[in-house]
Amino acid sequence: MENTTMMQPKIEDLRLQKMQDSIKSLLPSLVEVSAMKEKIIVQYSVKHEQRIDCGGAYIKLLPSNIDQANFNGDSPYNIMFGPDICGSSTKKTHLIFNYKGTNHLVKKDIKAENDEWTHLYTLILKPDNTYKVLIDSKEVASGSLKEDWDMLLPKQIKDPKASKPSDWDDRKMIADPEDKKPEGWDDIPAEIKDPNAKKPEDWDDEMDGEWEAPMIDNPDYKGEWQPKMIENPKYQGEWVHPMIANPDYVDDDTLYRFKDNKFVGIEVWQVKAGTIFDNFIVTDDAAEAEKFAALTKATQEGEKKMHEKEEEERKAKEEEERKNQPDSSVGHDDHDDHDEL
Repeated sequence: MENTTMMQPKIEDLRLQKMQDSIKSLLPSLVEVSAMKEKIIVQYSVKHEQRIDCGGAYIKLLPSNIDQANFNGDSPYNIMFGPDICGSSTKKTHLIFNYKGTNHLVKKDIKAENDEWTHLYTLILKPDNTYKVLIDSKEVASGSLKEDWDMLLPKQIKDPKASKPSDWDDRKMIADPEDKKPEGWDDIPAEIKDPNAKKPEDWDDEMDGEWEAPMIDNPDYKGEWQPKMIENPKYQGEWVHPMIANPDYVDDDTLYRFKDNKFVGIEVWQVKAGTIFDNFIVTDDAAEAEKFAALTKATQEGEKKMHEKEEEERKAKEEEERKNQPDSSVGHDDHDDHDEL
């Protein structure tokens, strides 16, 4: 079942809990990314209250021309960012950029959290085409948009005119030309008749034919002769294909920028619903992002205190139940005393 909504709340009140197994929602972006000069910060919090076992919790930054009424998983987007969990095999933070109509996945693994606590996910893009991914304000990945994605063609390619010379010798070891096969090597058979076998007493040559001892592996057989190997004195090493500048390579110093990012979209599927999204912000102001991070931190501290209180209550209850249990050792001792009398 799907839930598609257009939401226009005040940003400080924005909180969305996924109560169905699939959801598609559009939220207004706070700032047009095209207007950002210093950096782009995308940040929100996620809480898998249902102890997620398989599903996503990522968001998408969408262009202004998005078909809002038919927003779905195939709708074009600029950036996809956030955690994706499925069993023990998948536990990563997605970071996908659309460049010239093609979606490009990051080439490195970025971890994600899969417990039931609130976590803050932050993406920072800078004008020098570097990025950082933070979870709970701690850096978990960083690098270059040009190096960690295949958005640009490679600067160098293999020289199409070059090929490995026909006389190139890349054999590290060769057969020793001076090694000779021992005389009589091929005269040793692989199998011989079993010397310990005896003709059965009830064997009838006329009825059963001439008896022959069964064959067994010859312990003296050494297999096919092979000359010993020595280092190749003419070894030239592995041939390396020469590289040349890629004539089709075009640099782009604006990978981090998009024409516009009008909406924040949530389009995810989960086996079990219950994920809470909160504290969304898209901005170029680090101080504003910090304010929202502080909101998440306050939530995390509240969760920690509640958990500690629940643990104290649980331990106290277990201790009380232990005290109220009858002492079985008392009855056992009385029985032993009775036996002695």
